[in-house]
Amino acid sequence: MPIRIGAALSLRHDARTAAIDASQEAVSALAGAPVDVAVVFASGDHLKAPEALLEGVYEALRPREVVGCGASGVLAAGSEVESGTAVAVWAAALEEGAVRTFHASSLQAHTGELLPDTVVLAGVPDVGEATGVIALPDPYSFDTEALLVALREHDGAVPVFGGQASARTADGGAALFHGEVVVEQGAVGLVFEGVPLAPCVSQGAAPVGPELTITAAEGRVIHELAGRPALVKLREVFEGLTERERELIGSGLLLGIVIDAGKPEYEQGDFLVRGVVGADPAHGSIAHGEHARNAHSADRDLSRGLAALGPAAPAGALCFTCTGRGRGMFGVPDHDAATLARVLADAPAAGFFAAGEIGPVRGANFQHSFSASVAVFSR
Repeated sequence: MPIRIGAALSLRHDARTAAIDASQEAVSALAGAPVDVAVVFASGDHLKAPEALLEGVYEALRPREVVGCGASGVLAAGSEVESGTAVAVWAAALEEGAVRTFHASSLQAHTGELLPDTVVLAGVPDVGEATGVIALPDPYSFDTEALLVALREHDGAVPVFGGQASARTADGGAALFHGEVVVEQGAVGLVFEGVPLAPCVSQGAAPVGPELTITAAEGRVIHELAGRPALVKLREVFEGLTERERELIGSGLLLGIVIDAGKPEYEQGDFLVRGVVGADPAHGSIAHGEHARNAHSADRDLSRGLAALGPAAPAGALCFTCTGRGRGMFGVPDHDAATLARVLADAPAAGFFAAGEIGPVRGANFQHSFSASVAVFSR
C-alpha cells in the first residue's frame, strides 16, 4: 500500500474540539491505516492552552509520533488563515517508511576574551540513513544556522525543510510540540527514512540591473563591485533602473549570491537570496547583488518548481511559507495553499507562516526569508 496522507484545517475556538475536528477530517484520508506521524500547527487562542490541543490530536489519531509549533497563521487543504485562531493537522501512514522525532537545544559557550563565543548544540539527530528532515526551531532560543551546519557535517546531501515558529504561548515561551509535551526552547523535528521527499523552494525575488562581479571583499563585507567602491557602483546601477524596477527595490532590497559560479549563464534558481544588511558610506562597502521582492517571480517559482517534480500525483506536502508572503505580497488570499492544491492535484497539504524558512537550493540547505519551502512526499 502506498504512503497515505491527510490534512485539514479547523477554525473552532475551543482547542481540544478544534484539534479533534481537524484530526478526524485528516485521518479519513488514511483509509484505516494507523497514523505514524502527525504534524500540528496552531495559532491565536489555541496557544493559550496548547496542551489541550495535543490532547485532542492524540484522542482522535492515536499517532505514534507528533511534532508541531505555534504560528502567526496556518494553511491546509487550499486555504490560508494568516491571523486569528486556527489549527492545521497533517497526518501520515508511511507503510514501509519510518520516522522519528528529535528535540535539539543550543547554548552559547564562552570561549574566552580573545575568542568569540561558540554555539553548542545538543540533541542533533543522526541523519545518515535519512531521506529528509523537517526542522521547527524557536528563533529566540535556538540557532537555526548552527543546526544546518551540524546536519551538513552529518550528511550534507539530506534535504532539510521547515520553518521557525512565528508565535509563542500566552506565557511568552516557545510553542513547540514534541509528542504530548509543549517544549519551551530549542527546535523539534522529524527524520524520515525510506520516505521519498522532493524539494521546491520559491525565494520570492526577481533580479534587476546588471550582474556585478565582486573585485574586493573581506568575509561578508563587499568593498568593490566591478572595480568600483561597492556603494558607489550600487548607486550608479540604481540611477539606471526603470521606474518599475525602483518601485520593486522600494519594497525591500535583497542580494542574490550565485551558488554555482562556474555556469556560463545564470537562471532564476541559481541565486541564493539574502537581505542587504547595510552599507558603510565612509568606506563605500556594501553587500553585493540586486534582487527585489516580487510577487510575480514568487508565483512563477512556486508553480514551476512544483510542476517540475513530475507528472505523478504526490501523496501530500508540507509547506513553510514566510509571514511576509500571503495577502501582503500577492494581494489575494490563499495564494501558496491554492497553488499547492492546483499544481499537486489536490494532494493533502498543510503548513504555517514561518518567521524564517528552511529548504534546499541546488542541493544545499539554507535558511531563507520571503520564501515558500515545500516538502513533497511521493507515493
